Amino acid sequence: MTIENQNKIDINFNFLSETPEGKDQDSVSPTLKKYNKLLWSKSLPGGKLFKLEYRDKKVDPYAYLYHKSDLGEFHLSCDTMIPSFAHGKRKSPGADKISDKELKSFESTINCTIGGKIIFPKNRIDGKGTINQSRGINSNICDRFDLTLECIRRHYQGKSSPLADTLLRYSDFFSLFESFRGYVEFFLLQDLVTDDFSSVNFFMPFDDFKTSPMPQDRESYIRYQKVTKDFVKKRSQRIQALLLGLALIEIKGEER
Repeated sequence: MTIENQNKIDINFNFLSETPEGKDQDSVSPTLKKYNKLLWSKSLPGGKLFKLEYRDKKVDPYAYLYHKSDLGEFHLSCDTMIPSFAHGKRKSPGADKISDKELKSFESTINCTIGGKIIFPKNRIDGKGTINQSRGINSNICDRFDLTLECIRRHYQGKSSPLADTLLRYSDFFSLFESFRGYVEFFLLQDLVTDDFSSVNFFMPFDDFKTSPMPQDRESYIRYQKVTKDFVKKRSQRIQALLLGLALIEIKGEER
């Protein structure tokens, strides 16, 4: 990533501003696609470069971002990390007493900037659901990324979880990062785990997937708003620090 490229990433850019009404920003926002390409085209824990490329949809039905090398072949798409539970079938009971204006503000804070986005494999294997699909429809997860990350942590340990079968199908992707720590550090998720990477810092009290992932009252919903906004803010700062660090490395290289 060059200094020129890092200047093109605005951690506060709202992808909805260029997304047609009724369309999915994760699929159609050109700026989001560009940011994902720039941010995650970097060295893996083992030292090899994970370079992402654009693909022509006429050639590749899984086109979004693509990598092919001796590491393997990967079709990747973007996913929103944190559900707002603000509307629809999964509207939290706790959101009923929150104004629509406040709910929309919350949703745009956590879902519409690069700090709230992640990439996962997009291709379906054996006709079964992708990670994006599985974590969305699983009633134990309901799209919450902290719970998804707990499943990923258990995957690296060979333990069961609500997403175990799905993650196992994409084990080649997770092998790229060598360990749970490698995955967390690559995608700048440090604020969602403990300092020793041994456990996840959950958005809500965790009881081993036994109760609903949704906030059940106004108080818990407000608390959920606070912790998720705080996470997205911190991750955005990590993204900014990464870009600054790369720029400084490039400047030092030019001075030699």
